Amino acid sequence: MMTIGLTGGMGCGKSTVSGIFQREGFRAIDADRIVRGQLLVDPEVVALLRERWGDTILAEDGSVIRSRVADIVFATDAERLWLESCLHPRVKARWEAALASDPTADWVVEVPLLFEKGLEKGFDFSVCVSASSAVQLARLTERGIPQALAEQRISKQLPLAQKQDLADFVIFNDGSPEFLHRQVRQLITTLRSIGPRG
Repeated sequence: MMTIGLTGGMGCGKSTVSGIFQREGFRAIDADRIVRGQLLVDPEVVALLRERWGDTILAEDGSVIRSRVADIVFATDAERLWLESCLHPRVKARWEAALASDPTADWVVEVPLLFEKGLEKGFDFSVCVSASSAVQLARLTERGIPQALAEQRISKQLPLAQKQDLADFVIFNDGSPEFLHRQVRQLITTLRSIGPRG
């Protein structure tokens, strides 16, 4: 089994790169998807959020309104760090359980805060997906995120240059989809020639 920790900046194309890994035979996990699809509907987590921030973050059906949580945590570092301390151990436990469920597979795990939380040590290799700031902002505004909000959220992560320095490998996603595919396929060939770190 080989495990890849995949990270990068917002709007850099992490999920696109993860999809290419999947087409090349890797199984994939998305930490953000675990948060959205599992943790934010977990009654224990919902109770913690409600205790911290009150009923204003809940819809009439009791579900968490993610946009309201985002407004709180991106506005105040203390609240963001509290939420991360609440969610990250649970996310890590879930992806580790998934890895253990298929110990012969090659895995790519998409973790936006891989380096911020020191999680790279749990993987054979770390890969950073990078793009220029202009391309990042253009992609985020295409998703409907206002530029000021996009810049605010990007500022809460490690600078991309620092992530690139920390990563074992860097994928650049400023060019064409074909160029991106070629980079990822070449990287996978390199990784398989090296093999898992043991």
